[in-house]
Amino acid sequence: MYSGSSDGEGTDAPAQRKIPPPSSMLWVRNLRRYIGSGAGLGSEALMELETKRILLDILKEKQQKSAEAGTIPSFYKKKPEEGSISHRVQRLAKYRFLKKQSDLLLNADDLDAMWVCLRENCVIDDATGAEKMNYEDFCHIASVCTEQIGPKCRRFFSPSNFMKFEKDESGRIAILPFYLYVMRTVSLTQARIDMSELDEDSDGFLQPHEMEAYIRGLIPNLAQLRDMPAAFVQMYCRIAAHKFFFFCDPHRRGKACIKKILLSNCLQELMELHQETEEEVTDTEQAENWFSLTSAQRICDMFLALDKDMNGTLSKQELREYADGTLTDIFIERVFDEHVRRGKIGGGNAREMDFESFLDFVLALENKDAPEGLTYLFRCLDLQGRGFLTTADIHTLFRDVHQKWIEGGNYELCIEDVRDEIWDMVKPSDSLRISLADLLSCKQGGTVASMLIDVRGFWAHDNRENLLQEEEEPQEEG
Repeated sequence: MYSGSSDGEGTDAPAQRKIPPPSSMLWVRNLRRYIGSGAGLGSEALMELETKRILLDILKEKQQKSAEAGTIPSFYKKKPEEGSISHRVQRLAKYRFLKKQSDLLLNADDLDAMWVCLRENCVIDDATGAEKMNYEDFCHIASVCTEQIGPKCRRFFSPSNFMKFEKDESGRIAILPFYLYVMRTVSLTQARIDMSELDEDSDGFLQPHEMEAYIRGLIPNLAQLRDMPAAFVQMYCRIAAHKFFFFCDPHRRGKACIKKILLSNCLQELMELHQETEEEVTDTEQAENWFSLTSAQRICDMFLALDKDMNGTLSKQELREYADGTLTDIFIERVFDEHVRRGKIGGGNAREMDFESFLDFVLALENKDAPEGLTYLFRCLDLQGRGFLTTADIHTLFRDVHQKWIEGGNYELCIEDVRDEIWDMVKPSDSLRISLADLLSCKQGGTVASMLIDVRGFWAHDNRENLLQEEEEPQEEG
């Protein structure tokens, strides 16, 4: 209990002296007033004080503007320097993470064991003879696989995965599509881990030399490439990697997104070389697969045959011999204008096509129906660089095709009729112009491009019915 005395009487504790705050002391107030007025400061101190006030005003103004305009998020963070502690920690963390992900993957023995479990615990469809399983079988197989392989296979046996597959009237799914799904998932995950290990700056993109290193590591595991001559490995990796960048780096930034590479048809085409025996693959299929050894050697031989002066680049005159000289002169000129970098020595005569540009050129012509190939060709067709083609452009482009057509001893044709036919094929949204979007949406953009740049392409279109009939006759005989 406290007594009611205000002076502290009646309390056992000694009276404590209350110290006033510094701001209430007279000498403190006077000193602050004296300094604040600047009377006690020299000229340098006054200048520093004034500078500080100006900078504070600028900072307040910027803060006010930022508050009014809203905050802009940071989109760039400087990467750690090579050899620094943060860089080493980042690399160690990346290594441990990828090692952990790799340990969670099923290996070849695990996949074989899973296939045995699937076959031993499935049922045979009486009507089709296909091996199938219902959801109860699916759960039972999951338990058996977990006991034999371990918990790392459990994630494949989720209810959502079962629902992904087509079911028959009894609610059963075939075991083969499920097993192929598991194999493809494991393969893509392993590919992503391997690519991430080669991604030096860990930005999720691969540069050309990193992609080449990935392909070089695959060669011993691809049955059709194991016997590749050692002297040709570097050139092969260069050719193979270029297709990935042609399709996965449309803006030519010099790096391709790993996710985009994994989802592209290019990786699937490369993995087709896993087939063990050459007898399983026809010569035609080998030639059509860009990543086959036959195709890579064909590209090199083609470039060397065109390079008459053997200087490692192609001039316009040399490129005109491509495809037996069936490409038009105006198209060759436009290719050099749009897709060939100028040489270090000034002047138009110094501009020649290097091997990298030649690979782009071949990929575009061999993939005219793909958006990437058609985009490449459209830039050449767009004579004025306006983003669309007019009737005048079509007339100018086809004039060279018409000349080669007549020189080849073919019948006379009317350029205006061909122009109208192209318009009917494309059906552009604007009746006066054809855009790249129109060519892509009409599904005949590759055919139209061939008609305008290659006399052989126009001949194929003009004789399409006869060619189709010739293709059907061997099938009927077989």
